[in-house]
Amino acid sequence: MRRHRTPGAVGSALLFLTLGVVPSLGAQDTPDIKARVKAIQKSAIVIDTHDDTPQRMLWADFDMGHRDAEGDIDIPRMREGGLNAIFMSIWTPGTLPTDEAIRRALQQIDAVKEQVRKYPNDLMLAETVADVGRAREQGKIAVLMGMEGGHMINNDLGLLRQFAGMGVRYLTLTHSVNDDWADSSTDKPAHNGLTPFGKQVVTELNRLGVMVDISHVSDKTFYDVLEITRAPVIASHSSCRAVCDAKRNMSDDMIRALAKNGGVMQINFHEGFLSQQYADATKTDEGKALMAGVEKSCGDNEACKTIGYQKASDEATAAGKLPKVSWTVIVDHIDHAVKIGGAEHVGLGSDFDGAVMPQGMNDVTHYPQLIAEMARRGYSDKDILNILGGNVLRVMTQAEETAKKMKGEKK
Repeated sequence: MRRHRTPGAVGSALLFLTLGVVPSLGAQDTPDIKARVKAIQKSAIVIDTHDDTPQRMLWADFDMGHRDAEGDIDIPRMREGGLNAIFMSIWTPGTLPTDEAIRRALQQIDAVKEQVRKYPNDLMLAETVADVGRAREQGKIAVLMGMEGGHMINNDLGLLRQFAGMGVRYLTLTHSVNDDWADSSTDKPAHNGLTPFGKQVVTELNRLGVMVDISHVSDKTFYDVLEITRAPVIASHSSCRAVCDAKRNMSDDMIRALAKNGGVMQINFHEGFLSQQYADATKTDEGKALMAGVEKSCGDNEACKTIGYQKASDEATAAGKLPKVSWTVIVDHIDHAVKIGGAEHVGLGSDFDGAVMPQGMNDVTHYPQLIAEMARRGYSDKDILNILGGNVLRVMTQAEETAKKMKGEKK
């Protein structure tokens, strides 16, 4: 039987964040940004909802315990950047044969759990809001899992339930191609949004307390989800289409609808989703050739591709072949999302270890810069705390409450 205890200072801070109430930080009395950032970090639960580090575990036998010269995430750098909770993305390409996709998904889940087992003083596997709070109280980083791509459930609600039982806490309904029951934003429409089975998936996710993730899905799929879901949804790693016109980003109408649903969109740090100029440059023949070279040299190795894309992009930027994208553009997207949907509906989903990072956001150690920039732009401590993690904790809480309610209903 799990013993219950009275929350300590950190547990109380988690409760305040979950309820949308922020304890006094005392930082507003000083003009010193560094002092304010330090105070906010001391109180905040900082959550990144999308990191592709399991690809490095799968393809490169990556160990999170040491500070690595490559990539974006490891334990020492998470500590330095003040990241308290991380959603590890369980991802396979949507073009893989189903058996291979499931096999790789299971390997990644096992690899994530093995890292937690290996570093029990630093990491704690988390499946609930309460788990995130316990990890913070114990000075550990909460490790959660999200599954990126509905193709991995193989059109089987039973398999979906098994993945949920393994600790998966959100499902991205599609990746870059359609699956058999939902349309992707970057594929030719095949289902006009969600199929009847796709609607069953959304309902089952609600019943399981697993968050529905609408990053990557087509606009029609997005609106179909909002008609079906009984819990708020998330966009685990999507930016603003009005700032950078990428199909993967969210339109203003979508942001408004997501806010009305009570959900949260987590801003993606990938240069091609942040900067229109960069996105356009990568679509030229020269830009395509840069990335094609990486794919040719790496083959199927997804970890190699991510590191290769970053190096190729950095070299091309230094040579003037691609435009420079400053890390501050991330906050431009936060600004726009807050303007359209409100600060209660915005979060951070970096896509670390899975995308090309902008200049000055080389890895997770740079998270404090985002806090400082939001402070400079006039965000209140409450809004910053919610963007850093409070909003996601609220949606997780509502997903858990929805599941309890549905399990108590008669069929």
